[in-house]
Amino acid sequence: MPADENIIRRVEELREQIHYHNYRYYVLDDPEISDADYDRLFDELVQLEQKYPELITPDSPTQRVGASPLEAFETVSHSIPMLSLNKVTSEADFLDFHRRILELSGQTEKNIRYTVEPKFDGLAVELVYTEGVYQLGSTRGDGIVGENVSQNLKTIRSIPLRLMGKSVPSLIEVRGEVIMTKNDFEKLNKEREKNGEPLFANPRNAAAGSVRQLDPKITDSRPLSMFAHGIGRVEGKELTSHWQSLMYLKQLGFKISQYAKRCESVQQVKQFYQKMLKRRDELPYEIDGIVIKVDDFSIQRKLGELSRSPRWAVAWKFPALQGHTKILDIVVSVGRTGALTPVAILEPVRVGGVEVSRASLHNEDEIEKKDIRIGDTVVIQRAGDVIPEVVKVIKSRRTGSERKFTMPEVCPVCGSKAERPEGEAIYRCTGIACPAQIKENLVHFASKGAMNIDGIGHKFLEQMVDKKLISDPADLYFLKKEDLMKLDRMGDKLAENMLNAIDKSRHPALSNLIYALGIRNVGYHLAGVLAKRFKSIENLSRQTIDDLMQVPEIGPVVAQSIRNFFDNPENLKVIEKLKSGGVQFPSEADEPKELPLEGKTFVLTGALDSYTRDEARRLIESRGGRVTSSVSRKTDFVILGKDPGSKYDAARRLGVPTLDEKQFKELIGE
Repeated sequence: MPADENIIRRVEELREQIHYHNYRYYVLDDPEISDADYDRLFDELVQLEQKYPELITPDSPTQRVGASPLEAFETVSHSIPMLSLNKVTSEADFLDFHRRILELSGQTEKNIRYTVEPKFDGLAVELVYTEGVYQLGSTRGDGIVGENVSQNLKTIRSIPLRLMGKSVPSLIEVRGEVIMTKNDFEKLNKEREKNGEPLFANPRNAAAGSVRQLDPKITDSRPLSMFAHGIGRVEGKELTSHWQSLMYLKQLGFKISQYAKRCESVQQVKQFYQKMLKRRDELPYEIDGIVIKVDDFSIQRKLGELSRSPRWAVAWKFPALQGHTKILDIVVSVGRTGALTPVAILEPVRVGGVEVSRASLHNEDEIEKKDIRIGDTVVIQRAGDVIPEVVKVIKSRRTGSERKFTMPEVCPVCGSKAERPEGEAIYRCTGIACPAQIKENLVHFASKGAMNIDGIGHKFLEQMVDKKLISDPADLYFLKKEDLMKLDRMGDKLAENMLNAIDKSRHPALSNLIYALGIRNVGYHLAGVLAKRFKSIENLSRQTIDDLMQVPEIGPVVAQSIRNFFDNPENLKVIEKLKSGGVQFPSEADEPKELPLEGKTFVLTGALDSYTRDEARRLIESRGGRVTSSVSRKTDFVILGKDPGSKYDAARRLGVPTLDEKQFKELIGE
């Protein structure tokens, strides 16, 4: 029997009341009713929805936890990059930042105002709302692509499922930080210790680990909260300043920092820093500094961005936490780029609630400058999740038994000669096939953002190296089935799938190929910038440092890294070997002259049979289209795969055209 109008009205009333009381309790920390009264409202709604399941909606308070565990997270492309912040650590550094703001913006002192907030030590996320209803939640990831954790974020009670107020935009992307309080962190770790589970290192790791659970029920069991601190894309609302955007987020029902402040002068920013530094230990959650943003959006746009960070914002970090311990040994680790880094093995010591047993010594010059020896008692410090470092030696504690450390002449992993390039502080392994490098290089090369060789994970790649089947990325393209059958846990079908995945990867997009090469300091975003600017690997390889620095997002360090890569004959051999293996190197001539999807916006939802999500996105973008993560009135098409979910509902509600996989193939001409 369908629900009558009275039942429908009562369900809506209950939802409105529960949303409101959630806001009072989880956002304002100021409840108006008792827990028993809240439970009565919630139970009544549950009973009505059970009796009339057709009334259940995705934004109902009863639907916060309801999804089955996932097998893996999908990736999500942010429509506007979630950039990281440059850091300053002193008043002089901050004043230098302010001076650059004045110079680059052409503004006078009185025209620059800053909005300042505590810098939460949590997990950065983005939430997407369409017509006021929660649609999608993702992690920051690398700033360009994150993970779809929609169901997990939905369990956090301070995240509204439906926006409040009358001025709700047609689309809004909300950025924020998921955190766990210090008390909740301690309780969680005590519970895990009692159950024999590994302990979390700090509240940030606990929050990140909780959000990245494949089962939303686990996330729901963890005491998480979110503070909103910014807006990405917004449609249907004009905002002119960061302060205005914070007040708007508060109006929509989000929790923002009670300490956020708009400063009229540099002096007020300095006072805010000192105030938060004094209150740091008494706050219920971890902060590691303050965030300073130019308030006026028009000035922000004029200042622009670098490849990884905005010019108009900076994080002023607090002094690091310190402790005393003893250096038991010094070992050398070898990174993906071949860098040899000395690491101190320490007597375990707790610093800021975290047990520390290793500390970076950075390089040979740093060890000599601080006169660090094996057996020394030292002061160490940690800041956030960065590996702790040795600040100084307490020489009065020396007994005479301490031993000096010297950098090895050979790589500790492969035995190749270790050399220190002129002008650098770091020793590097010269072995092109060094296992320490090749394994990490191969994982990077095969990853989704690079060549996207599906099904070849870290363990299989390690086996291939250990069994001497491959010694560089290009060797992947010469593997045969009989080679793969030598690997543990390998069967006929899996071997065929791997070879098919390798074959499919022979036709990469130029940006993916550049990223896959592993050029130092060139990430996913910058690889895309280089692809658009220089059109081919051959053209990129011919550019001088001055040529490269003509690109706005490239400075001297990145330019030198690119030039060093193409000046290395071993790297050029690998590139030629990739070509011999059938890898296609896209060039400007390969680009279609016509862009049939230019100006069109697409949203992908559900699983496609013929393409991965990244492959479908590349096909659309190569034809001039744009892929976004949420449906709005400005979306031209929603591509439907299997089990499309809430984006399909949003498309129907907004009247956005949908295409099944067959229609999508016809549209792109495949």
